[in-house]
Amino acid sequence: MPGWLIALLAVASGMTVANLYYAQPLLSSLSDVFHTSTATTGALITLTQVGYVIGMLFLVPLGDRLEKRNLITALLTVTTLALLAAGLATSFPMLLIASLVSGATSVVAQILVPFAASLAPDHARGRIVGRVMSGLLTGILLSRTLSSLVSDLAGWRTVFLGSAALMALLAVALRAALPEHAPTTTIPYHHVLRSTVRLVRTHPALLRRGLYQAAMFGAFSAFWTTVSFVLTGPGFHYSPVGVGVFALVGAAGAAVAPFAGHWADRGLVRPVTGIAFVVAAVSFALAGFGGHSVILLALAAILIDMAVQATLILGQHTVYQLDPDARARLNSAFIAMFFAGGAAGSQLGSTVYHAWGWSAVAALGAALPLVALLYWATERRQGTEAKPGTASLPGD
Repeated sequence: MPGWLIALLAVASGMTVANLYYAQPLLSSLSDVFHTSTATTGALITLTQVGYVIGMLFLVPLGDRLEKRNLITALLTVTTLALLAAGLATSFPMLLIASLVSGATSVVAQILVPFAASLAPDHARGRIVGRVMSGLLTGILLSRTLSSLVSDLAGWRTVFLGSAALMALLAVALRAALPEHAPTTTIPYHHVLRSTVRLVRTHPALLRRGLYQAAMFGAFSAFWTTVSFVLTGPGFHYSPVGVGVFALVGAAGAAVAPFAGHWADRGLVRPVTGIAFVVAAVSFALAGFGGHSVILLALAAILIDMAVQATLILGQHTVYQLDPDARARLNSAFIAMFFAGGAAGSQLGSTVYHAWGWSAVAALGAALPLVALLYWATERRQGTEAKPGTASLPGD
């Protein structure tokens, strides 16, 4: 793969997945604009992630059934229209519906990642996927900063309208740059969906890695959905721009993605996964003490993001080996599981914060990776993960 194509896939993945997070630092402002409670406004994040899960279940499997370049173009076109509707929304329900649709079609990022895995040589697949994922994860983290800055300068509507313009440009760029990629199966669509469910039953590693990441992404989402309320609250009095600048700190965690791909290629999936669970739990302990210390909150944010990104790369490396002809469907099941965890974490984190405060959110965030760690302890060293040195064998 040429370096420029890897870079384009990384940027495209980051730009599309960013659509899920633009609203996070704007929740307080949107609450004032539409006269809704903060808890109700938080549902915007949850519904956007629910849309992403729907897209993962029903759209991403089409990456094995249809020519990928055409599918990507069509999805980005719908994303553009949905973001236009969000930017022009005159009521909160209209914004919710537009966010649900844009969330569902922003799964383009999860079509591009297995696309990169298919184009990559076996010996470098982990590193290339890691580089593309570093772009995706950077998009997640920088989206909050970009959103808050644009909103402060030109209003919240410009955030969504600007993203609509970017999606239109991205559709043209990917259409021109991506090679044609023939479908890997010709079975009917409903059989594709049924086969996706069957993959979960026949590959224990897929279910295990999906549950690992659901716990980690649930903790991640609980942190980032509620930390904006902490920073704008009486302890810090940050503006939306301040919240966005704080999010830049978390972006440092994206640097771990290429390293995680390298560790995966070396056969270190299992031990690094366990270490990441411990790091995530410790991070929330720090966050719990950071209710009045932005330094502790920042350190917790970096460590949480690093841990979540490491387990994501390691999980995808494992999942992509299971069946090279079904990578889109495998990715669909994997991402749907952990984004369901993320949606639950966003909603639960918001509920817990408004009921019991930041310390309770920190306890929730620490509990999730600890539960995953207990589950990890039941994993056999061989059999549920790929063996070192056999990355090209689809049956591992």
